Amino acid sequence: MSGGDIAGLIAAGVFLVLVLLLAVPLLKLGGVLDEVRSGIRESVDAITPTLAETQVTVLEANKQLAKIDSITTHVSETTSNVSSLVALTAASVGGPLIKLAGFSAAVRAGISSFKSDGPTKSKVKSTPKSTPKKPKPRATR
Repeated sequence: MSGGDIAGLIAAGVFLVLVLLLAVPLLKLGGVLDEVRSGIRESVDAITPTLAETQVTVLEANKQLAKIDSITTHVSETTSNVSSLVALTAASVGGPLIKLAGFSAAVRAGISSFKSDGPTKSKVKSTPKSTPKKPKPRATR
């Protein structure tokens, strides 16, 4: 064997060691990728029932919101009806009550005028004129 053949064999051996050293991390990386793939598959399998339950929950919440919307509509209508009833009652009962109160006040005033001492006496009160007050002198220091 010549020197060139020996150098070629050494170079081939070094190349083989280099390939083996690079193959180990590549094999480990393949294992990591397999684990990531199985983790993603398990996550998808676990998320699917959760999404189905969430969909059912949202549908039930929408049904309840529809019921609440119906209830609030009925409450609004009832409130409007009560307001109309109060306005009608105030108009039909309030007006005559005011007239009755005015009539009773007039009757009371008429009766009290008959009970007084007579029509010649007047019940006008005289108010004395007030005299302006003088300001108090201030104390000097």
